[in-house]
Amino acid sequence: LGTGTGYSVLQMVRAMEKASGREIKYRITARREGDVASCYADPALAERELGWKAAFGLDKMCEDLWRWQLQNPTGFSKN
Repeated sequence: LGTGTGYSVLQMVRAMEKASGREIKYRITARREGDVASCYADPALAERELGWKAAFGLDKMCEDLWRWQLQNPTGFSKN
């Protein structure tokens, strides 16, 4: 669940490169059959129903994701 601000795949790649300090190799090609052209979500329902609203932008979200990954290199515990 995000802020309601959309980002391109390339913006995501750049933000994760910045957060991780690592280059992410990628190749721009045609979309594959079955790939979604775009995807949108309105976070207003979560705010209304849960009283929760995302407070940070893309860079901060990627920094948090990278920090979690470093602290949990094998993912979630099975316990």
